[in-house]
Amino acid sequence: MRGGGRRRKLHFSKIYSFTCGKSSMRDEHSQIGGPGFSRVVYCNEPESFEAQMQNYGDNYVRSTKYTLATFLPKSLFEQFRRVANFYFLVTGILAFTALAPYSAVSAIIPLIIVIGATMVKEGIEDWHRKQQDMEVNNRKVKVRDGNGAFNYTAWRNLRVGDIVKVEKDEFFPTDLLLLSSSFDDAICYVETMNLDGETNLKLKQALEVTSSLQEDSKFNDFKAIVKCEDPNANLYSFVGTMEFDNEQFPVSPQQLLLRDSKLRNTDYVYGAVIFTGPDTKVIQNSTAPPSKRSRVEKKMDKIIYFLFCVLFIMAFVGSIFFGIATKDDLNKGTMKRWYLRPDNSRIFFDAKRAPYAAIYHFLTALMLYSNFIPISLYVSIEIVKVLQSIFINRDVHMYYEEADKPAHARTSNLNEELGQVDTILSDKTGTLTCNSMEFIKCSVAGTAYGRGFTEVERAMGRRNGSPLVHQLSGGDNLKDSTETGAPIKGFNFTDKRVMNGNWVNEPNAEYIQKFFSLLAICHTAIPEVDEATGNVSYEAESPDEAAFVIAARELGFEFYKRTQTTISLRELDPVSGKKVERTYSLLNVLEFNSTRKRMSVIVRSEEGKILLLSKGADNVMLERLAKNGSDFEEETMDHLNEYADAGLRTLILAYRVLEEDEYKEFNQNFIKAKNSISADRETVIDEVTEKIERDLILLGATAVEDKLQNGVPDCIDKLAQAGIKIWVLTGDKMETAINIGFACSLLRQGMKQIVITLESPEIKALEKAGEKEAIAKASKGSVLDQINRGKAQLIASSGNSEAFALIIDGKSLAYALEDDIKNLFLNLAIGCASVICCRSSPKQKALVTRLVKSGTGKTTLAIGDGANDVGMLQEADIGVGISGVEGMQAVMSSDIAIAQFRYLERLLLVHGHWCYRRISSMICYFFYKNIAFGFTLFLYEANTSFSGQPAYNDWFLSLYNMFFSSLPVVALGVLDQDVSARFCLKFPLLYQEGVQNVLFSWRRIFGWMLNGLTTAMIIFFFCTEALNQQAFNNEGKTAGMDILGATMYTCTVWVVNLQMALAISYFTLIQHLFIWGSIALWYLFLLAYGAMSPTFSTTAYKIFIEALAPAPSFWLLTILVPIAALIPYFTYSAIQMRFFPMYHRMIQWIRYEGTSNDPEFCDMVRQRSLRPQTVGFTARLAARANRVKDRHRNRR
Repeated sequence: MRGGGRRRKLHFSKIYSFTCGKSSMRDEHSQIGGPGFSRVVYCNEPESFEAQMQNYGDNYVRSTKYTLATFLPKSLFEQFRRVANFYFLVTGILAFTALAPYSAVSAIIPLIIVIGATMVKEGIEDWHRKQQDMEVNNRKVKVRDGNGAFNYTAWRNLRVGDIVKVEKDEFFPTDLLLLSSSFDDAICYVETMNLDGETNLKLKQALEVTSSLQEDSKFNDFKAIVKCEDPNANLYSFVGTMEFDNEQFPVSPQQLLLRDSKLRNTDYVYGAVIFTGPDTKVIQNSTAPPSKRSRVEKKMDKIIYFLFCVLFIMAFVGSIFFGIATKDDLNKGTMKRWYLRPDNSRIFFDAKRAPYAAIYHFLTALMLYSNFIPISLYVSIEIVKVLQSIFINRDVHMYYEEADKPAHARTSNLNEELGQVDTILSDKTGTLTCNSMEFIKCSVAGTAYGRGFTEVERAMGRRNGSPLVHQLSGGDNLKDSTETGAPIKGFNFTDKRVMNGNWVNEPNAEYIQKFFSLLAICHTAIPEVDEATGNVSYEAESPDEAAFVIAARELGFEFYKRTQTTISLRELDPVSGKKVERTYSLLNVLEFNSTRKRMSVIVRSEEGKILLLSKGADNVMLERLAKNGSDFEEETMDHLNEYADAGLRTLILAYRVLEEDEYKEFNQNFIKAKNSISADRETVIDEVTEKIERDLILLGATAVEDKLQNGVPDCIDKLAQAGIKIWVLTGDKMETAINIGFACSLLRQGMKQIVITLESPEIKALEKAGEKEAIAKASKGSVLDQINRGKAQLIASSGNSEAFALIIDGKSLAYALEDDIKNLFLNLAIGCASVICCRSSPKQKALVTRLVKSGTGKTTLAIGDGANDVGMLQEADIGVGISGVEGMQAVMSSDIAIAQFRYLERLLLVHGHWCYRRISSMICYFFYKNIAFGFTLFLYEANTSFSGQPAYNDWFLSLYNMFFSSLPVVALGVLDQDVSARFCLKFPLLYQEGVQNVLFSWRRIFGWMLNGLTTAMIIFFFCTEALNQQAFNNEGKTAGMDILGATMYTCTVWVVNLQMALAISYFTLIQHLFIWGSIALWYLFLLAYGAMSPTFSTTAYKIFIEALAPAPSFWLLTILVPIAALIPYFTYSAIQMRFFPMYHRMIQWIRYEGTSNDPEFCDMVRQRSLRPQTVGFTARLAARANRVKDRHRNRR
C-alpha cells in the first residue's frame, strides 16, 4: 500500500528478470517484427489511425457451438451425418412419390420428432453456453475513455491498446501488460486458479519506467508502443519490447497479467490491453478435447450396417420374386392375380414391363422394411447417457466432503466404457498419494535426524515381520513438535536432538544452522502474518516448498517477511541463546524447472558475505559438489537410500560462498541472458547459471512424506479382484516407487521383480566417456537383453502361479518405446502382474498409454492429477482427472473428474458395470423389438406375393418406435440393476463381464436377433392361421387386412413390452408405469385414432370399437400369442440359469437364497475367477497362506 511518503524504489528486477533493458540491448531483439512476433500495440491510443490499421479483434468471447444463423444448417448436418438418419431422410423424401407404401406425413413426422428432439437438446446445451458467455462478456471493468477519466464498461467493449484499471479481487478482462500498481515498486499478487487450478499467489512486477503511473491523471500524457509475439497458447512465455520515451525496454511473462486470473492482496493495478477475446492465452488454450467413442457405440454402428445389408437383401430377394410373379400374371390371357388388374396396370404391376416393376418394388421395399432400423435408437441412447451421467455426478458415495467436490462426468459418451476397463495407468504423486507433503526426516553433515515412521516403513515392517508394526499400533499420525495439541500441517518431524533449540548442543551445530537457514531462505514462498495472533502462514508454489519453510519455522528458523530485495528470519543465536532477527539481501533467484531439477538463490548476509544456496535432486546436485565439499557424501547417500526405501521424496541441500568479482561477472551475464529476445534464450540462461552452480559444499538432505490417500490399498485390492491390471507411471526414483508399490499392495513379498535399468557399470563408464553414439547403442542393447531375459523368466514359470512385477526406469523406457522394441516390451509387461515405470516424463506416460491401448486392443483408463498427466489422459480410452492439489489441468483434460483415487472403485465396479449392462441390454432390445416388428411386415408381404402392401396402418408403422415400445427401453437404460451396488463391490469379479464383453458379444446380439425373428414368426403364423377362413365375429364376417393388421400389431406391442418385463432385473415404479403404460397407450391411441375421419384414419376407422373389442377371438389371441412368443426366451433363460449361469445370475441366486452372508458359499462363487489375482492385499494374504501350507507340507 502507499504510505504517507514515497518509499525508496525497490529493484525486484534483479531477482527475476525484470530489469529494464536500455537501448544498448536493441540488437538482442532480432525476432521482434519477424514471423510470430508481429503484434504492435499502441498503448493509450486505441482509436489512432495506426491502431485501427492493425484490425485486431474485439474482446467478445464465444464458446457456443452455433450462432442463430448457423444453428439450423450445422445442426442438421450433424444429425444427417449418421447413416441411419440419412437413410430415414431418403425414405422420407421417397414417401412423397407414388412408390411409397404409406403416406408421406406418417413417414416424415417421426423423423422430424427424432431429429427435432436431438436438435432441441443441442440447442438447450448451446443456450446454457450462450448464457455463460453473456455473463462473462458483460462483466464491468474501469477503462480510460477519451476524456481521461476511468469509467466502467463491459468486457466485450475493450480494445487492444486500452488502459484498464483493475481493482482488488477482480478478474483481469484481457491479457494486460502490467504498468503499475498500488505498491510503489509496482508489484502485484495474482491468483491463477482459473488457469491452472493453483491457489498459491504469483508475484508480478511492472517495468521500472512505468511504475510511477499510480494515479488516473498520470495517464494523460502516457504513450507507448509494445511490439510482441503473436497470439499463442503458451501460458508461461511472453516476448516483447516496449518503446517509451524513445527507448526500448524488454518485457517478459512477469509483466503479463492473463485473462481470468484474479488480482489479490493489491488495491489496484493499471494495465494496457495486449491480447483480446480469442487472442488471449486462456482462450487459445481452450482447444477441443480429442473425440472419443466407446467400443459399444462403434459396434452398434456395425450392427446398423449389418441390418442395412439384411434390409437390402430382403428387398432384393422380394423384388426378384415380385418380378417373376408379375411377369407370370398374364399367362395366355389368364390373370393369376386378377385383383391387381395386370391387364390394365401402371408400371408397378405391368406384366409387360416386369423388370421395371421389380426395380420400383425394390425402392418400395426399402421404405417398407425401414422399421428394421430403429429410428429412435440414437436419441434414446443420448437421453439415457445424459441421465446416467447425472446419477454419477450425484452419487453421494463419490462426494469428497472435505474439499466439497463431487464426481463430475464431463462427457456422457463413455459411460459404458467405464464397465470394460482392462488396464489402469496411474500417476503416483497426488493420485495414489495425497500430494500433501510432511517434513519427516533429514540428514545433516552425515547424521540422520527424525524418529518418525512412514506408511511405507509400516508396510515394510509387516512384510518382514518386524516389531515396528506393533510399536506403531494405535495411531497413524505422529505427534507434532510439542507432542501436544493438534498436528501441524506439513510437519511430522520429531527428534529431541534438534528440537526446542537443542541443535546448538550437537557437534555439527554449524551445519545444522546453515541447513535450516537454507530451508528458510531458498524458496519463493510468500508469508502471511495473522495480525491478531502473530502466527505466520505461507503461500507456496508447491506442497514440498511449504513443508520446508514450515519445518524451518518449527525448528527455530522462522521466515516471517519478504520484500522485493530482502528475506527476514527470526532464528536462534547459538552464542547468546536468544532469538535474533536476521535480514538477507535477495540478489537473484535461479528458478526451478524440470530440466534443471534444482533451485538456487543468491543472497548477501548481514556480514556482507555473498552466499549461493541451492537445493535439488540428488542426481544433479552431487555432480556439482566441490572436491573438498563432500566430506560426508557417502553417509548422506546411505541416508538417501534409506529414505527412498521408506517411500520418501528427497532433496540435496548445498551452498557456496561467492567472491564479489565472481558475482558481479555472473550478474551481468545473467541480466543480459534474461533480457535477450532470441530463440535460445532459455539455453543461454541455463549456461550462465550452470557456471555459478558448481563447487558446492554439501549440507545434507531432506525427506518429506507424500502419504497414500485414504482407501488406496483397499481400492487397488478390489480392482485387482475385478481382474483389472494396474500400471504406475511416475517421475519418482525407482526406490520410492517400489516402496509405494509395497505400501499399496501392488507389490508383495515373494513376487519376483524384473528390473530394467541402465545403472550397470558398463553403461556408467560409457556415460563418463561421453560418447553419445556408443552410449545409445550400448543402452539399447542392454534394454533389449534385459527384456529378453525377463520374457525367458516368464516362459520358464508359465506352469506355476508365480507372480512377476516389471519395474523400469525412464532412461530404459526411452529405448523400450522405440518401434523395434516396444512390442517385445509390451509382451513382457502384459505377462507381469504389476508394472511400475519410474522417472517417466509426461511424453513417456502418453506413449506408454498409447502402446497399451493399441497393442492390447483393450480399454485403457488413465488417472492423474497434474499437468504432466494431460497427455496420458487424452491418449487413453478414458481419462480420469483427480481434482487435487496440483491444479485443474488434469481435470480440464479429463473425461471424468473425481476427488480421490478410492472413488475409482465405485466408479468402475458399480457405475461402470451398471452403465455397460444397461446400454448393452438396451441396444440388444432395440434391435430385438425392431426385428420382431419389421419381420412381420416381410412375412406378410411374402404372403401377398411381395406386392408392397404393408400389414399395418400408416400411423401404426410410424408410432411403433416412438410411443409403444421405446419408453420402457429408456427406463431400462437408466434404472435397471442386475446386482445391487453392495453386491457389485462384494463380488468384484462381476466386472469381468464387461471386460470380456459377454453382454454385447456377437453371439448375444445374434441371439437377440434370433429371438426377434422367432417372435415375428410366431405372431404372424399364429394370427394368420387363427383368423384364416373363419368367422371373426357373431355376424359371420371374416377378418380382412385391417383386422389382421390390428390384431398382429396388438400382439406385437404386448410381446415386446412383456419381453422387457422378463428382461428387467430391478423393477421400479417408473418401469411399471412405462411398460404397462405403453400397452395402455396403444389401446387409447386405437380408440382415439379410430374415432377420427375415415379420410385420416383409413383402415383403422372404428376398428377397435366395431371389430376387435366385440370379438372373443381377438382377446383370446392377445392372450395366447404373447405367451407362445415368450416361451422360447423363457425356456432358454431357465435352462441357462439352471445349468449354465452367468456370473451375475449366480449372485442374483445368492441374494434370492439368502446365502450372501455365508463365507463358504461366497468364496465358492468367487473361485470362478477368469484371471488369478496376483496383486492387492487379498493376493498377499493368499500367498502367505500358501507359504504356510508349503512349510507344513515340507515338515511332513
